[in-house]
Amino acid sequence: MLVFEEEIYFWLFLVIPVVLLLFVFLLFWKRKARKSFASDELLQKLAPNKSNFKPILKVILACMALACLVVALVNPKMGTTMETVKREGVDIVFAIDVSKSMDAEDIAPSRIEKSKQLVRQILNGLGSDRVGIIAYAGSAFPQLPITTDYAAAKMFLQALNTDMISSQGTAISDAIDLATTYYDDDNQTNRVLFIISDGEDHEGNVESIADEAAEQGIRIYTIGVGTEKGGPIPIKRNGVIQNYKKDQNGETVITKLNPATLQEIASEANGEYIEGNVTANVTETVQDLLQNIEKTEFEAKQFADYQSHFQWFLALCFIFLFLDVFLLERSTAWIKKLNLFNETKKD
Repeated sequence: MLVFEEEIYFWLFLVIPVVLLLFVFLLFWKRKARKSFASDELLQKLAPNKSNFKPILKVILACMALACLVVALVNPKMGTTMETVKREGVDIVFAIDVSKSMDAEDIAPSRIEKSKQLVRQILNGLGSDRVGIIAYAGSAFPQLPITTDYAAAKMFLQALNTDMISSQGTAISDAIDLATTYYDDDNQTNRVLFIISDGEDHEGNVESIADEAAEQGIRIYTIGVGTEKGGPIPIKRNGVIQNYKKDQNGETVITKLNPATLQEIASEANGEYIEGNVTANVTETVQDLLQNIEKTEFEAKQFADYQSHFQWFLALCFIFLFLDVFLLERSTAWIKKLNLFNETKKD
């Protein structure tokens, strides 16, 4: 099977007819100029070794060199072998809390930025697993469907912020419920849900939802971000802190990590709670957990192992250029004897 890597360079073939047209124009111009200078008989005597064939041969060689250069730039590839690639992995969904409490800076630089950092590092350690992302606050929002495109996952991850969902709160149950729709029943793999949050759940009914998820084969691992000492919730404008959130009595609201809720969710769904303040510890723990989960095949492809062949055409290009440079326009003796193009004159 033949494929071309850079097909756009095929447009350079249009240069060849332009070169040929210019050459024909040059021949006619030279012929007209010679006639104004002297007759054909006199020119034959003045330049008896002048070849009419060599200039045509030289331009043909130049055009062939250009054609070979274009093909080399296109880089033709031929499939030499067929291989079967089997991909095994786990379907992983990250549910990330984007409520306003995640702006708290009790863990540097903030809870939300720490959460994004954790997920990014986990993605760096994955192999052939599929990933999806959910953002949730007062409601859950699908951010990225299941995919193996980790670059896209990081791009969507970077876009997460605490202003993207208008309804505030921490509806963990909605995030779990939405995550159950992410997995493909027709292409079953082991299912894992990571919930990254400070654990402040204001909606309730978390345990029953987690239990339902466990019945569908979904393991839920929770990662707690924040400190139990807590911190105030900053109110920012253009990235600058203007004030801190206050309650109805005018007191500054202190948001605290609630590990109990996260631990209970993980327990109900055959998972584990992970303390998320140290990135290296989290990524190491997650890698160990995923290694112990049996992976199943979710993709098998056949593809051709293509090999480039541009080097042959590049070599031909240099050969033609070499011949063109060292080919003189004087007539060759044995060609002259053949009397091609009426180059020799009888006495």
